[in-house]
Amino acid sequence: MSGIALAAPYLDTDADQLSFALGHPPYPALAVRDLTVGGLDVQLRLLGASHQVFAGPVAETVACLPGVEGGLPDTAEHEADGWNYHFGARVTRFPAGAFGSRVASIRDRTEAHPHALCGIFPGTPEAVTALTVEWHGTGPTWRTWHTYPQSRTIVATHTRLEVR
Repeated sequence: MSGIALAAPYLDTDADQLSFALGHPPYPALAVRDLTVGGLDVQLRLLGASHQVFAGPVAETVACLPGVEGGLPDTAEHEADGWNYHFGARVTRFPAGAFGSRVASIRDRTEAHPHALCGIFPGTPEAVTALTVEWHGTGPTWRTWHTYPQSRTIVATHTRLEVR
């Protein structure tokens, strides 16, 4: 699936403004992709301020949320309705020459992936939010990338949901 040119301003100003939450309701989305992966319904959502994933009993939000202080945990775990949830986040700052090639790699990866959603914000092809999901063993695994051209920073998340 190729990237979607989003008709909305890029709201995130830097990675440190992102926060993590479970259980939030759906926020207005710029793009949505409904999928069935391994028999489980999954919804990938691009927000004006990053992403939401709904999979089984989990509603994951990584976004700039009003009234919520920014900062992502390195890891988080949760149990819900017979599922184990594992979340991890990594923030990486790149040198000027490496950032553009890393963003191009993310765009290529999502374009070639059968279960992906990639949004490109106006103003620069390097302002991207991308998500992929696939089934591994006993549950879905999804990855996300949030890119910040102004600081050459990429936030990468990896989530695994497993049947207990």
